[in-house]
This record gives sequence, C-alpha cells and structure tokens, in this order.
Amino acid sequence: MRLLLTWLINAAALFAVPYLLKTVYIENFVVALIAALVLGLVNTLIRPILLLLTLPVTLLTLGLFIFIVNGIMFWLVANFVSGFYVAGLWSAVGGAILYSLISWALSGLLLKK
Repeated sequence: MRLLLTWLINAAALFAVPYLLKTVYIENFVVALIAALVLGLVNTLIRPILLLLTLPVTLLTLGLFIFIVNGIMFWLVANFVSGFYVAGLWSAVGGAILYSLISWALSGLLLKK
C-alpha cells in the first residue's frame, strides 16, 4: 500500500511541475502516472550506473554534476513517454529539481512512519 501511495505522490508532484515551469508539459494525470512509474524505474536501474560512470566529474564539481545527471534522467523519460515533453536539458534540470522538492514535501506531509 505504501508503494502505491508513493507512486501517486510522485505522479502528483510530476503533474505539478508544469504549473511552476512552463517549459515542461504533461497532457493529463494518466501520463503523469506513467511517467512517474518510468522515472522510478529509470532512477532505480540506470541512474546508479550513470553516477558511477560520471564519478570523476562529480567529484571534480563537488557533487554539482548530480543535478545534470538528474536532468538527463528526467529528459530521457520525457523522450520515452508520449504526452510528457521537456524543452531542453536546462529545462529538464529545473524540472528534476522541482519534481524532487515537491515529491519530498508531499512525502513528508503524507507518509508517516
């Protein structure tokens, strides 16, 4: 049940991003549900490999390159899910940051241990 609630929270956070950032577009909540699922899978499977491969650059930039990696993951999902569009890499970085902040805030409010 907790996994389903987390998925719904992430979809709601993703659905809220276009209202704050005009360069991100999501057609409807169903697309947000699908994109949140794909984003979760991509972050679970691909992101650790990408973080390991970019470790020297991440260390050189004192961890700031992780924002770029998160943006790349966000942009990658937008390219795979129809109905979810991101204008470019910097829009994806901004969208990923907003998505993380909104998801964190909603999870903190709705999920209790």
